[in-house]
Amino acid sequence: MKTFFLALLSLFAFNLTTDAQVPSAAAATWQVQKYDLNVTLPSDASRVVPIKASLTLKNVSGRPASTLTLRIAPMADVTAIKVNESTVEFTKSEEKVNAGTTLQRIGIRLTSIPPDGLVSAVLDYKLTVKDNSALASLTPNSAQFLPLSFWYPTPNSWFFVRGADMANVSIKVAPRTGQAVVAAGMAAGDGTYSSKLLGQPFFVSGELGRVEPKVNGVDVFAGNLGAEQKLRAADLAKIYSDAFAYVSTLLGKGPDVPLTIVTSRRGAGFGGGGLVVVDEAVLRRSKVDSLTVMNLAEAAAKIWLGSAVSVNGEGYGVISEGLARYLATQFVENKYGKDVADIERLRQRNAYAAVSKRDAPMANVSPLDDFYYPEVANKGAMAWRILARRLGTNEFSDLLKKSSQDGNLNLAELRLGLSAQKELVDYLFDSVTDANLLVGLPRPGTGETRVAVRNTSATDVSVDVAATTATGERIVSPTTIKALSIGDVGFKTASKIARVEIDVEKLYPQTDYSDDVQPRESTDSDPLLAAKRLFDKQDFAGAERTAKTLLRDLPRFDDLRVLLGRALLAQNKTLEAEKEFRAVIDEKLPTARSLAWANVGLADIAIRANQNDAAAKYIETVLAADAEYGASLAARNLRKRSGTATAVDPSIRTFFADFDKAATANRKADIDAMVMPGEVTRFASGVAGSTENWQTQITAVDRLDANTVLVETAMTVKLLNKNSETGMAVYRLTKVGGSWKLSAVEVFEVR
Repeated sequence: MKTFFLALLSLFAFNLTTDAQVPSAAAATWQVQKYDLNVTLPSDASRVVPIKASLTLKNVSGRPASTLTLRIAPMADVTAIKVNESTVEFTKSEEKVNAGTTLQRIGIRLTSIPPDGLVSAVLDYKLTVKDNSALASLTPNSAQFLPLSFWYPTPNSWFFVRGADMANVSIKVAPRTGQAVVAAGMAAGDGTYSSKLLGQPFFVSGELGRVEPKVNGVDVFAGNLGAEQKLRAADLAKIYSDAFAYVSTLLGKGPDVPLTIVTSRRGAGFGGGGLVVVDEAVLRRSKVDSLTVMNLAEAAAKIWLGSAVSVNGEGYGVISEGLARYLATQFVENKYGKDVADIERLRQRNAYAAVSKRDAPMANVSPLDDFYYPEVANKGAMAWRILARRLGTNEFSDLLKKSSQDGNLNLAELRLGLSAQKELVDYLFDSVTDANLLVGLPRPGTGETRVAVRNTSATDVSVDVAATTATGERIVSPTTIKALSIGDVGFKTASKIARVEIDVEKLYPQTDYSDDVQPRESTDSDPLLAAKRLFDKQDFAGAERTAKTLLRDLPRFDDLRVLLGRALLAQNKTLEAEKEFRAVIDEKLPTARSLAWANVGLADIAIRANQNDAAAKYIETVLAADAEYGASLAARNLRKRSGTATAVDPSIRTFFADFDKAATANRKADIDAMVMPGEVTRFASGVAGSTENWQTQITAVDRLDANTVLVETAMTVKLLNKNSETGMAVYRLTKVGGSWKLSAVEVFEVR
């Protein structure tokens, strides 16, 4: 899934500074009290957006301040600034982010402002949006600006080690005719939204309408929807409402804030102040996927953590990301069952494992680090789970409520409340992961079997060790293993023990999980990887054996089950494969990727049985879901194999005939006129400047909605100084003012 977080990760190598240019650990000089932004979206094809930003700022340094530094995107042309209603001079300079990214720094001299003094700064500027991205996009049909596009001025870096600037936000957006604006907070009806919660400015604009009927008070904004899509919208609203209600049982009565979901092609997963962005493709799927549920639940938790209650200070991400993810996973357990939540925890462990050998203590990391989000969100969630277990659910909930009463929550304050667990807390937050919990082979004795256990970490661990007998009986023995030591656990049974496992609940972050079990079933901590490695080698029988073994203990792991189905199908075991694919589709909370591959598998089985109509429906489901590149490509290849035809609108044929002519003639202006502004700019430039031959044969058209189609084509291309190439390409066309525009190249397998 193309999410906001993929774009986010590319920006983490950031050079943090404060107004005084002191090390990033220093406190800020200025803190925003309110953002007030007035945005006018251009009515034509212009890529320039006029904006007026009014900031109320407070001197929080404890000393007089006579300078103010604001940071904003380098593509913002600031033309005028007023401070306390007086026009002031200002300087512009560059602030290096990383090798490819910079910010613009605006310097302003002030009359001396005493500690706790307030300043009003008003900036007029024009923001140029060159290329559309997940963070900022501007097209004739839509606009979207998220905080990390740096589209608004703010004093402290978005990656400030003690937390980004969060304040009350008011946004007024003048949209294009026929379009609507959605932002966090209360709507005034003229494109204005005001939020009394803490947040960062962002908005989504487009051809959006409120989905009716409203479910549990949650607004869902989307394009024109069919009956099935409205059901998915209702599902989303119910999940978001349920998550909000669940979090309120742990953190106290929630703030009176509108709960809003807006669907968008970009930025899925981002949220704040009660508004969360969801991938528009979710509404075209047969059910809501696991990632979307987690996004909604985390957004609900962050209504408290960072919005109603300020979260700041060093290590703030352990709360804003880690605690939010812990609470979201607890919600999944409450709504879908512990076995489903355990699969989410498995995914979190695997995500953290990718960075676990190069991480830093969670209390010290900042978004400067490329491992920041994988660590603080996933390892952080594990840490809070351990501490909640130690305290008990009610006591942990009381601690969070008590620590939040003053409107602020930080790691230092929570440490005080966890003083009885100081050694464990210090280990979890102040140390890198060094734990590896190992279990030895069973040693039979008279009426008892013993196993050795080992703890390589610098803290004592309390875990369950489970033994499974040859007859399937399971015996669980709790034990505490001292730091850096070896222990021994006994199981009183006369039966032969066939398998033992340490840390059954997988509470502790570890460097290796594969040796938690004896006899060892895999050398990979990630069970999916263990089976996929064999699958990729086309050892389908081996992949089948490994997947079945691992699914014995992870029956709800849909990613592994769909791989089992694919391995079975590769061996022509169609009945067994179909059973596995249908089990994935029937799962309570599968991933979008698993749903897509399960439908690919069912389409393949249908084609083998000469049931092409059934196969066509499965293929349509895969393509509409837009869940994973590989699954979509496989579905298209199956359709080609089946010979199924689709209807082609004459206007689409005309579009590609004109595009071919413009490409072959290298008429850049003609090509640019056929491309959605801001989209596929590099592709369009490459086509316009180096083409000798460009031939497009339409093979299929898949309609996503009234104004969007995916066009599958067979391409013959010859670029300058290259051999002729052929292959499949899939283009996304979007209708603008009655004419088609190229808005994305989804597939380009031309070689």
